[in-house]
Amino acid sequence: SCGAGPRRLRAAAMAGFVRELERRAGPALRLEQRAAGGVGCVVWDAALVLAKFLETGACPLARRHVLELGAGTGAVGIMAATLGANVTVTDLEELQELLMVNIENNKHLVTGSVRAKVLKWGEDVTEFQPPPDYILMADCIYYEESLEPLLKTLKDLTGPDTCVLCCYEQRTMGKNPEIERKYFELLQRDFELEQIPLDRHDEEYRSEDIHIVSIHRKQKVGPQ
Repeated sequence: SCGAGPRRLRAAAMAGFVRELERRAGPALRLEQRAAGGVGCVVWDAALVLAKFLETGACPLARRHVLELGAGTGAVGIMAATLGANVTVTDLEELQELLMVNIENNKHLVTGSVRAKVLKWGEDVTEFQPPPDYILMADCIYYEESLEPLLKTLKDLTGPDTCVLCCYEQRTMGKNPEIERKYFELLQRDFELEQIPLDRHDEEYRSEDIHIVSIHRKQKVGPQ
């Protein structure tokens, strides 16, 4: 979900600190951030990059069923909802209040729909079926112990046509590179991965060390 390590662009994780996220069409999203209970929940760079990538129109979102994992402030999912998607933003129980606040603050900009629900990785996902058209994830990889539950959730949620967009900042500190490598290694057992080239990211909201990967279930071939 949200909150890890010192950040280049964003030191201010103050309670109630509002981040504006400009949109190409119409008023900016206004996103409250929190520093609560040890989880600094701010709009991380990867969320900005992914939200702005959605605005490029590379993935048709109107009337699509979209699920965001580890939504944090809800920036990415709410942006998708302003682009006409029917979105469920998910995170842990303690982030629901912040998600609700941000949905409420931006509901006049939503052209699809958006709701918040609790989803703990690794647990039952029956209520999130049928599989969504898109799953959005920004900066969800940094705790080693959450890799297996996250992968289980991705396998349980994805159908053959689900596109997972995973945006992450490549971090070189401590165990980050090792965790990242392990995550993509495990992911490749069941999924095909394709990196979206930097020149397809939003021209302003992009960075050499922030990557967007498009992920699909491997198609099963031959007799089962």
